[in-house]
Amino acid sequence: MEWGNYSMYADFVLLGLFSSTPFPWLLFALILLVFIISIASNTIMLILIYVDSRLHNPMYFLLSQLSIMDILYISTIVPKMLFDQVMGQRAISFANCTAQHFLYLTLAGAEFFLLGLMSYDRYVAICSPLRYSELMSRKVCLLIVVAAWLGGSVDGFLLTPVTMQFPFCASREINHFFCEVPALLKLSCVDTSAYETAMYVCCILMLLIPFSVISAEGRQKAVATCSSHMLVVSLFYGAAMYTYVLPHSYHSPEQDKAVSAFYTILTPMLNPLIYSLRNKDVMGALHKALGRWTLFRIKV
Repeated sequence: MEWGNYSMYADFVLLGLFSSTPFPWLLFALILLVFIISIASNTIMLILIYVDSRLHNPMYFLLSQLSIMDILYISTIVPKMLFDQVMGQRAISFANCTAQHFLYLTLAGAEFFLLGLMSYDRYVAICSPLRYSELMSRKVCLLIVVAAWLGGSVDGFLLTPVTMQFPFCASREINHFFCEVPALLKLSCVDTSAYETAMYVCCILMLLIPFSVISAEGRQKAVATCSSHMLVVSLFYGAAMYTYVLPHSYHSPEQDKAVSAFYTILTPMLNPLIYSLRNKDVMGALHKALGRWTLFRIKV
């Protein structure tokens, strides 16, 4: 398809994070370290939840899904960014950009919904502890997980075709390190304001989920008790709100890249650390697993 003298399906160029820093290889090393810690910590969380019977309950089942999402989420963006820096290339094909865009929206959307629905688990545990097993049954947990993944998939399937069908007849240089919606829309040569408004409304509705499930009666107690969950929600949702809800006139491309790096690269590393370091059950399971491993090494 042609629009004027521009091909809709031509390759894009990702300007990335490294071009805007005087120490690109130092930044490369830091991002690589964060990526390794994120994959390792989320994998350890998954293994602990699977092998330790004390963690076989609804909250940790939902946390295991969060770890899976975080592993896939950061793997959608960081490996290509690091590979391109090593190889000295910045191009990304239209097809690969579309795929990355879809995976990013699906996984980010799924995490949005999961974090919101996890608030219901914490609300039940605080306000109805005697009915917790009934209200958070295995069926309910599975419904929460399916709803989160389905919501994310709908987000990806709806927004990706719309975003990628716009004619990109401006520069093919994306002033970003991955194919994120706002950065792509800046390349379009048609009015995208109606679509951006629809995205704002969608994001605001998604942001209201985690707070709407905690009633006014239990909110003060919930915030005090669920500080770890509220911290994760605030970090992830706050950064996303800055990117998708705040008007473009209030932030620059460099600020956009910094905030996007926070919730796409740092958040997947922080989530398991926040939930585990302040959790006696997880730390107990970790110490038990390390004790078994030490004993096994001694016997060998």
